[in-house]
Amino acid sequence: MTQRAAPEIKASRPAQVQAYEPSPQMMDKWQSNIQAADADRDNVISILDMIGEDHWTGDGVTAKRIGAALRSIKADRVVVDINSPGGDFFEGVAIYNLLRQDSRHITVRILGLAASAASVIAMAGDEVQIGRAGFLMVHNAWVVAVGNRHDMRAAAETMEPFDSAMAAVYAAKAGVEREKAAEWMDGETWFNGEDAIAAGLADTMLTADVEER
Repeated sequence: MTQRAAPEIKASRPAQVQAYEPSPQMMDKWQSNIQAADADRDNVISILDMIGEDHWTGDGVTAKRIGAALRSIKADRVVVDINSPGGDFFEGVAIYNLLRQDSRHITVRILGLAASAASVIAMAGDEVQIGRAGFLMVHNAWVVAVGNRHDMRAAAETMEPFDSAMAAVYAAKAGVEREKAAEWMDGETWFNGEDAIAAGLADTMLTADVEER
C-alpha cells in the first residue's frame, strides 16, 4: 500500500492562458534516447517524451494514456520511468494526480531528465530514484497569454495559485518550508542526482541499469 502524503494539485486550465512548451534550454539538455534496461516489464510506465499531446504529430505523454496504463497494470507495485523536458503544465498536473490517487506503491525512476511539468509528476512517487547523471529541474509555471495589460495582469494572477500549489508539492517531498521551494522555483533550479537527494526531492540513486536506444 502507498505511504505517500503528497498534496493534491487543484488546477483547471484557465481560458485566457495556454500551457507553454519546454524552453530551448531544457530541450538541449534532454537526451531522448535514454531508457531503462527493464522497461519491458509489465508494471512499468514510461514517460519518455514531452508532457501533453503534440497536435501536429500526435506525440507526447497525456493523462489519458497514463490512466489507461495504470488500469492495465495488475501488479501491486508500479514503476514510472521519467525522461522528459516537461511541457503542458496542466497535463502534468493531471498525471501527477492520477499517480497520487493510485493506491499502489509507486516508484518513480528519473532516468535522465525530469524538468518542469515532469518534475511535478515525479513528486507523486512513494519512492523517487534518480540517476547519478540525471537531472531534476523546478521552476514557476510557464504560459502564453494574449491581450492588453489588464489581460497580462490577470494571467499572472491566475498562475500564482498554481505556483503556490507546486511549491507545496516540492516542499512536502523535501521536508522544507514552502518558501524554500518557491525560492528554488524562482531561481529555475537544476538538481543533479546527488543534489536532488541532498535536497530531499529524491530518495536514492537509481538502481536499475540505464541504456541508450
